[in-house]
Amino acid sequence: MSAVRLLRIAGVVEAASLAVLLINLATIHLAPVSSLLGPVHGCAYLLVIGSALSVRPAALGTRLLSLVPGIGGLLALRLLTPRPEPDRSLP
Repeated sequence: MSAVRLLRIAGVVEAASLAVLLINLATIHLAPVSSLLGPVHGCAYLLVIGSALSVRPAALGTRLLSLVPGIGGLLALRLLTPRPEPDRSLP
């Protein structure tokens, strides 16, 4: 599995698990949900950092963005994904 694919999967899992943890905290605060998703979120966070560090070539900004908890993986992935050039032809 490539590092970019791992970054994509881990970034989505990290963001989704954080969202569920925060919703659980704001509403009924079930302890089993926290005890299950806390380690999942932590592992996804570590996978995001590790995969962002292993992508070559990745700029320093991409690697630093991966350190942002919750959305760092998605932000780093956004910098790694090439964007299409805008059409500059005359109308």
